[in-house]
This record gives sequence, structure tokens and C-alpha cells, in this order.
Amino acid sequence: MVVPYKVYVVVEREFGEKLSELAAGVPVWIVDTPLNTATAQRLRKERKQGDHLTGITTFKGSESLSAEDLLVSQLDAIDLHHGTYSASPPYTILEVLCVPLGDRIKAELSEFGFNEFDIIATGFCAVRPLPPE
Repeated sequence: MVVPYKVYVVVEREFGEKLSELAAGVPVWIVDTPLNTATAQRLRKERKQGDHLTGITTFKGSESLSAEDLLVSQLDAIDLHHGTYSASPPYTILEVLCVPLGDRIKAELSEFGFNEFDIIATGFCAVRPLPPE
């Protein structure tokens, strides 16, 4: 049985220490701000096992972008790094923190095969089936 592969995406600019509460060994993409980056750097040193499939990736995001825009701007890169070309099995769960699920996000994620969406207290989870072998 294949264990589902999840990726966290955090678009809150002041997430900071809450990053340490996310499961170690699960890849995280988090918007690059002084607070978030300092926490990410500390956790990378403490956890030492991180690589692109398990570590913390920071990404640039203009201050003028909304949380929704930040998320959408990173979907291609996340899929490239954790999808069928980079991981076996590829990720099938995207847990997005600090942005509400709206029609635009659903439409964008549907382009990547996500077809199940669940609202959670901290944001939402998008799920897609494993691609056929």
C-alpha cells in the first residue's frame, strides 16, 4: 500500500514559529519573509534530514500579492518538485495553510488533477488520485 505523499504550503507572512509545529519530514513551501526564513533556517539545521522531498523551501512573494495569488504563483514549481517528474510516488495531498479555498483556487488546482477539497481549521486540503502507472 502506498502512503499518501503530502506537501504543506504556507502563505502567511508572519507564520514564524508555527512552522515548527508542522510534521517533520513533510515538505513545506513557505513564503519568504524575515520571520519565516529565520525559522526555516533554524529548523533546517535542527532537523538535518531535509532535502527537496522532505525539507523546507522558501519562495519569494511580492508584498502586493494576496495569499491567493501567492499560492497560485507557486503551483507549477510545487508540482515540478513533488510531482511525477521528481517523486515516486508523486504528492497527492496539498495542505494549504492561511488562505481560504475559493473558486479560483479550486479551478487552478483542478488543472493539476486535484478533485477533492476539504476545509480544515487552518486552511484546506486538496487531494488527487495517484496517476496511472
